Amino acid sequence: MSEISEPHLRADVLIQALPHMLRYDEATIVVKYGGHAMGDEQMARQFARDMVLLEQSGVNPVVVHGGGPQIGAMLNRLGIKSEFAAGLRITDRATVEVVEMVLAGLINKQIVGFINNEGGRAIGLCGKDGNMVTARKVTRSMVDPSSHIETVVDLGFVGEPERVDTAVLDAVLGRELIPVLAPVANGSDGETYNINADTFAGAVAGKMKAKRLLLLTDVPGVLDKNKNLIKELKIDQIHALIADGTITGGMIPKVETCIYALEQGVEGVVILDGKVPHAVLLELLTDHGSGTLITR
Repeated sequence: MSEISEPHLRADVLIQALPHMLRYDEATIVVKYGGHAMGDEQMARQFARDMVLLEQSGVNPVVVHGGGPQIGAMLNRLGIKSEFAAGLRITDRATVEVVEMVLAGLINKQIVGFINNEGGRAIGLCGKDGNMVTARKVTRSMVDPSSHIETVVDLGFVGEPERVDTAVLDAVLGRELIPVLAPVANGSDGETYNINADTFAGAVAGKMKAKRLLLLTDVPGVLDKNKNLIKELKIDQIHALIADGTITGGMIPKVETCIYALEQGVEGVVILDGKVPHAVLLELLTDHGSGTLITR
């Protein structure tokens, strides 16, 4: 019985996946990769295998990765104390050197190695390469809870994308190469800036008019007040869910990145759980998907 059912099962999977594969043929898919999945070697290799499969299926995947926990671990190892304000790491000159070393060096090349080991051809880049991303300095305001006085916090070398030039990516995509991008960039002042990986991915996806931006996180997607997954959302619904307290905390900047990317021309953005095996393939190549799809 199993000898009969297994081929039929495989055929059913292919039948379901084929229309989706045709839909994404030669499309650009930007995947922001981070969180728990990136710290687990087995899951990292599985993710690499999925990226290779997408590329071999005619999709143009672009991987943008984070690395907050690895940066924190390296700073601790070097005895550099981390300070935070407004939810962001204050990045002084010593810290940004470590950030660049870990993101554009260690993590970037690990992901490139995993993809290459799975039969792909990955190329490791960061925002500095070909002036792909030019950053501007980020400042944040904080309100003292006792005095209610608002003060501006200097976060050091924390940046956000000011300009995106896709010339390097345009030259790479469609040539059996998978670009892996570290969110580090030069500013117009010549300094190096650390950029939030979600924000970096959103800016790149927007400039490339990507068909999909996938934000891999540690949660299933956007949840309602009963902690149930919301499968689809429109931009105006997001504003309402923030206003009524359904979307809170760290999910707010994520959905703001989604809105920005959509307004720049991305067709759809998905927030999904990177801990789920083959989450990207389930989202792109099955009828039911695996996260929250946000569209205009």
